[in-house]
Amino acid sequence: MMGGSSHNSEPKTGGSARVIRASEIGQYAYCARAWWLGSVVGAPTANADELASGAAVHRRHGRAVWLSRALFAMAMALAVLAFIVALGSFIR
Repeated sequence: MMGGSSHNSEPKTGGSARVIRASEIGQYAYCARAWWLGSVVGAPTANADELASGAAVHRRHGRAVWLSRALFAMAMALAVLAFIVALGSFIR
């Protein structure tokens, strides 16, 4: 403990429940003190630029995944439409 302070595991959100992210679990597993300083005490991180860069990469990747799913859904809808048109011309 630093300076004899008591360890308070409650988040600074006024006691309300909060989401614990996978990155926090990884940070805690790597260094419980670093997790405590950042999540409980609220001390600023030393690698804010790297974290911001990583968040931007994740946002870009998320948009690419969303776009690929939307294009796949559109392709499936067009395939079904083509099948219906082909079936309609075959029945006549």
